[in-house]
Amino acid sequence: MAGLYLHIPFCKQACHYCNFHFSTSLRQKDVMVAAILRELELQRDYLRGEEISSVYFGGGTPSLLEVKDLVAIFEKINVLFPFASSPPSAPLVSNFKLLSPEARSNFPEITLEANPDDLTPDKLRDLRNYTPINRLSIGIQSFSDADLSWMNRAHNARHARICLDDALTIGFQDLTIDLIYGAPTTSDAQWAENLGIAFDYGVPHLSCYCLTVEDGTALGHRVAKGQQQPMDEERAARQFDSLMEATAKHGYEHYEISNFALPGHYARHNSSYWHGAPYLGVGPSAHSFNGESRQWNIANNALYIKNLEAGIVPFEVETLTPAMRYNEYVMTALRTMWGVDAVKVRELGEAFEQHFNAGAQPFLHDGKMERTGNTYRLTRTGKLLADRIAMELFW
Repeated sequence: MAGLYLHIPFCKQACHYCNFHFSTSLRQKDVMVAAILRELELQRDYLRGEEISSVYFGGGTPSLLEVKDLVAIFEKINVLFPFASSPPSAPLVSNFKLLSPEARSNFPEITLEANPDDLTPDKLRDLRNYTPINRLSIGIQSFSDADLSWMNRAHNARHARICLDDALTIGFQDLTIDLIYGAPTTSDAQWAENLGIAFDYGVPHLSCYCLTVEDGTALGHRVAKGQQQPMDEERAARQFDSLMEATAKHGYEHYEISNFALPGHYARHNSSYWHGAPYLGVGPSAHSFNGESRQWNIANNALYIKNLEAGIVPFEVETLTPAMRYNEYVMTALRTMWGVDAVKVRELGEAFEQHFNAGAQPFLHDGKMERTGNTYRLTRTGKLLADRIAMELFW
């Protein structure tokens, strides 16, 4: 089954570390929503009729959309795409105010990324009553005001706790939160406190990212100018190691390098991506994949809107060669607890199988990888070097 991703390119302010595509002006919001609706129409055949098993609103900050905007998008999706729902004939949008939590849970995973300062009780109730959203991905990043100020986040630690209290009270049980480690303001003690708060709330899914310096960001500029020291790699490695230890102790499965879930709470949307399922990306800068090619929309709001008003989806496309498919499979599969399946590598070509087996031997020998039958996985030590190991195994 397939996934649907919608990129909402607006934010209240620019976080110093972020290199995603967004605008801090909401002046084009209404015409952007109209353009997204038009792209959904034009791309309705991209997934070749496959049922949708997940919908993910990313960005940017999708929680800046009004509920009426989300309802309009869901109504369009419901007309254009078949959904993997129970019962199969259940519409995606219809009298949601009357649905019980049990009925709502039978719909595909529908995730909205949100910032804590947007999730007022009224906004949460409207999302619960008038949309089919059944999962929130909340960009908390830290429960420390010092961290949040350094990152230039729009919320504070108090907002972070209040939004979790409100979301749980109003009925959003399927939550994931983002946390960032490795920042210069994040001591080991603060990182442990951040995790402890998440555990105390019983958040079933955690996405934890190492702070990295990206070109084109405020942080990247400051580091390049010598106004900010580069990130401390030893601190980041130490905090990642403590993250793996703490989540395991609390019953979380480390099912992807940056993702940890209690049993039964894997992110369906992201898991499908890591397993190579097709997905359609809608909105400026969104990527799509159909198994044979990859395409990405223009990362410019004004040009995106102008093209869609003319009935054109402005994207570039590349057809994946066998070598590209091999590299992508190794990169994504190696990051997961399911690992690389040697049988799937063999299906891509005997030369790829030989290359992978030879490349894996040093990592097996020094304990960074382990093999069970046909499956190769990273060990805890290997996870600290996941990107480097993947590059060594590339074609």
